Amino acid sequence: MAENENGQEKTEEPTPRKLQKAMEDGQIARSKELNTTFVLVGGVIGLISFGGPLAEALKNIMRYNFSLDRAAAFDEQMMFAHLGATAFAAIQALTPFMVTLAIAAFMGNILLGGWMLSAKALMPKFSRLSLVKGLGRLFSPNSLVELTKALAKFVLVASVTMLVLNYFQGELLNLGVSSVQEAVPHAIAVVSYAVLTISATTIFIAIFDVPYQLYSHKKKLKMTLQEVKDEMKDSEGKPEVKGRIRQMQREIAQRRMMAEVPNADVVITNPEHFSVALRYDLEGSGAPVVVAKGTDQIALKIREIAVAHNVMMMAAPPLARAIYFTTDLDEEIPSQLYLAVAQVLAYVFQLKAHRKGEGVKPKPMADVEVPNDVSYGVDGKIIRPDTPEN
Repeated sequence: MAENENGQEKTEEPTPRKLQKAMEDGQIARSKELNTTFVLVGGVIGLISFGGPLAEALKNIMRYNFSLDRAAAFDEQMMFAHLGATAFAAIQALTPFMVTLAIAAFMGNILLGGWMLSAKALMPKFSRLSLVKGLGRLFSPNSLVELTKALAKFVLVASVTMLVLNYFQGELLNLGVSSVQEAVPHAIAVVSYAVLTISATTIFIAIFDVPYQLYSHKKKLKMTLQEVKDEMKDSEGKPEVKGRIRQMQREIAQRRMMAEVPNADVVITNPEHFSVALRYDLEGSGAPVVVAKGTDQIALKIREIAVAHNVMMMAAPPLARAIYFTTDLDEEIPSQLYLAVAQVLAYVFQLKAHRKGEGVKPKPMADVEVPNDVSYGVDGKIIRPDTPEN
């Protein structure tokens, strides 16, 4: 079982945050054997595909250079031009093969672990200079696995090479009695297919190496239970800090809410347990909006502010509870309460007009009724009447 520096067992799977941090640090699963296989096989395929044109181009370059006349050999400018033409022809001939090789190397790298560019992976790590840690890596299980792979590759490649040489033995011996024009293309073909077969043997090493690298990478990133807890605290915050933040948020919200009470048109009360402040724009098309609400001490504070700023207060317990439990701050009241709130606002506006000398004093308002589906008790539960049997 893997352990950390404190001797604790790493039994927990790596969290998404741990995996993301490992990628940012350049720690991803890579297989050297997979990359080697792609490069070897890709290189041989490139030689088979572009070997003919490449050989023809090299032959033309050699003919071009060996046919140089004496006058050109002693002319510096002509020699530089000759060298430039030779270099350009060589680059042009090698480009398809080199591109094939680059694509194979790129695919071999990103096939396991994906594309990743990390500046941290390029930074020097002086901890690698430690003699003790170096000896630890030298005699580690990973080093044993690498040694086993190296021996397996040697035995496998050597065995396949012997089989390939034995298979092509007759054709290789016949090259000695063939003409140069026939022997060179035939030799290139035999060597190409022989090297392709030998290179393909590394596929078997990669088949075993890829799962091992995935397992090893996952094992390195495993975490102890304490590390998981510490990460959760870091990402979500310590409970006492989170509680303090929530308390501060509530206090800020309450101060903002209390600042809106003087702008309300009416405060509807329970009157002991609930207070709800409403604002209605006569020129607007929307419904009344709840600008403040609360219970107990907060409800008392709302009423105190309302009295200090001459905001009308109405005692309508069922309506106050209905608004409190159905509507959040800065939201319009639900359609079920339109009629009940309209009665309250109509009375409030008539009373304000009378106080300004612009109308008669309204009659005392009757009890406001609310629909059964929004009729709440003090405990927040809907008060439903008995349903008659069908």
